[in-house]
Amino acid sequence: MHETFLELLKHNAEHADAFGSAFSDVQDSQHPEAVTVCCSDSRVLQDHIWGNEEPGHIFTCSNIGNRVVQRTDAGEVVSGDVLYPIAHTGTELAVVVGHTGCGAVTATYDALTDGVSDAPGIEYCLDMLKPRLESGVGALPGDVDRDEAINRLVEYNVDRQVEFLVESDDVPERVEIVGVVYDFQDVYSDRRGEVHVVNVGGETSVETLRAAHPELASRVERLWEY
Repeated sequence: MHETFLELLKHNAEHADAFGSAFSDVQDSQHPEAVTVCCSDSRVLQDHIWGNEEPGHIFTCSNIGNRVVQRTDAGEVVSGDVLYPIAHTGTELAVVVGHTGCGAVTATYDALTDGVSDAPGIEYCLDMLKPRLESGVGALPGDVDRDEAINRLVEYNVDRQVEFLVESDDVPERVEIVGVVYDFQDVYSDRRGEVHVVNVGGETSVETLRAAHPELASRVERLWEY
C-alpha cells in the first residue's frame, strides 16, 4: 500500500481519538451555520482557514474554480451541493472562496486568450467559467502582467459566482452571500493565509463595503475595482 495512504490512516486514527465525542449532537441531522464554496486546491485547507474543528458547523463544498453553477436540461441553476444546506438545513450564510494564483482561473484565461485546451473532464469545468470570465479578460488593463491579470480575474470570478447566487430565485433573501479571496502568495498583504472580503451581496466597492460594514473594514480589500 502507498506510504501516503498509510500515513493518512495514522492521522485519521488520531482524529478519531480526538473528535469521537464531537459527533454526538450531529449524528442524526445537521444544521450548519454556513456553506462555503471553495476551489479544489491542495493549498486551500478549507475548514482550517476558518479555524473550524466543529463537526456540523460549516458545510464545505469544493470544485474547480469555486463555482456555484450547475448545468441541467432546464438551463443553469445553483449547484445542488451549494443549494442543499440552504434549502434543507436552514443555512443562512453562503461564502464563495476564491484564492490567489487559482489554477482554474489561469487555465480559463489561457483558454480564452491562447486557445489552450485540456482533458474533457477539466474542459467541462472550464466551459462553465469561460462565459463568466470572458468579459473580465476583455476589461483587463493593458499594463498588468500575467500574475496580476490572474489575481484580478480571481476576484472577477468570485463576483460572478456571488452574482449568480444573489440573482437566483432558489436562494432565499434571508441568506447572506459573501465573496472572499484567500491569499497565500503575499498579494494582498504579508499575512499569508488571510481571507480578504471582496463582495457582500453583490456590492464590490471597497469604500461602500467598509462604510456599510465597519466591523469588516480592515478585511475588505480588492485588487481591482472595474
